[in-house]
Amino acid sequence: MLKIDLNCDIGESTSLRQYSIDYDISLLPYFSSINLACGYHAGDRDTIIQLIKEATALNISIGAHPSFADRENFGRKEMFVEEKELYRIIYEQIEFVASLALSHGARLQHVKLHGALYNMAARDHRMAFITCSAVQAYDEDLVIYGLAGSEIIKVADSMGMRSCNEVFADRRYSDEGSLVPRSESNAVIDDPVQALEQARQMAIYRTVQSVSGKTIFLNTETICIHSDGKYALKFAKTVNEALRQHGIIISHP
Repeated sequence: MLKIDLNCDIGESTSLRQYSIDYDISLLPYFSSINLACGYHAGDRDTIIQLIKEATALNISIGAHPSFADRENFGRKEMFVEEKELYRIIYEQIEFVASLALSHGARLQHVKLHGALYNMAARDHRMAFITCSAVQAYDEDLVIYGLAGSEIIKVADSMGMRSCNEVFADRRYSDEGSLVPRSESNAVIDDPVQALEQARQMAIYRTVQSVSGKTIFLNTETICIHSDGKYALKFAKTVNEALRQHGIIISHP
């Protein structure tokens, strides 16, 4: 039987939009893993602790979601920092979430970068290496979540780390297999039917249709739905139920 992980970027409390911890909690039953904002682009200590408690009760895998220190742009603006500083901020964010998890009887399972940092490490070998080195230094057993087939997955594999190829139900793809930049009007999928069809295609056939109609192979191991999406709850419920109806087991790596 096919097995797939459903993950969600979550706990993104911010002044840039209305945030509800209750809404995030309502999302949890539909996911097998979550990526907790670490405070640099969004998130805060109390939100992290509450979601750790709720996720642990549901046997959901807990991950850290590090980003650039950029709350003003929700971590979605590309920034250039020195290598030592990049290493430091990634390590520091992992340590912060991991320590909160340990203090509440849970353990961090994975790390997934956020926003601009995620996209830059997906294509830049050096950034991918620094990221993986920081993760490995903190805990070599942590799983690296990254864009399917991207540089960070290749680097993690070459370093003997565990990796998990990620695809997106609510984002569109270029012909090269990268995500369409959010600056473009067609980057995000707002239609639940389209999101469901894309998730189904990725989970069953390991492919996706690019914006130009090209069929692209994707090594699908985990499917992400963003908690800040307009229809996140509907997407999560629909995708979860549809995959289960197709006999696909939803489970974290």
